[in-house]
Amino acid sequence: MSENPLIIGVAGGSGSGKTTVVNYICDEFAADNILRIEHDSYYRELDHLPFEERTKQNFDHPASLETELMIRHIKALMEGYPVEVPVYDFEKHTRKEETITATPSKVILIDGILIFSEPELRALMDVKIYVDTDDDVRLLRRLQRDIEERGRSVESVLNQYQKFVRPMHLEFVEPNKRYADVIIPRGGKNKVALEMVYALIRSQMNK
Repeated sequence: MSENPLIIGVAGGSGSGKTTVVNYICDEFAADNILRIEHDSYYRELDHLPFEERTKQNFDHPASLETELMIRHIKALMEGYPVEVPVYDFEKHTRKEETITATPSKVILIDGILIFSEPELRALMDVKIYVDTDDDVRLLRRLQRDIEERGRSVESVLNQYQKFVRPMHLEFVEPNKRYADVIIPRGGKNKVALEMVYALIRSQMNK
């Protein structure tokens, strides 16, 4: 690609509605113009550990993610090269053998709860969006997602929330919303804020 792509970061706590906001952005600007890369795809490989040990890991700490690989991939995409994005199995807590080929695009959208906590990754972003939602709403959404999509029990989700999710949110997620260009309260339900985001993205794309 001859011109630099627009890099958009969307962060927010677990269950904040990030995915809804990201989906709205992709729909608004046509999916063929946007490449979406999820930070969750870059969880470190844990196949050297027994399954029971994998389940005890702190997946809400920045160290659990191979962010350095994600940064290399984004820089390669910015230079016009395709990359092979890992595919993570959330039930087994390991990476799958297959990867997904990501090709350069006009817009690269980075999605993840911890992306603003990494200075080198944050520095690549042209637009930074933080989705802000009440804690009780986020917990209910996480419960539903982890039970329905990731095969977890209610007890395991609540234990993980108390032990890892909430403390890591307070340490690494919430404080870094100060880096956001736009904060969206109530997530995808906030149509006014979404229209402001669309306008900001259009202005950046037209530069």
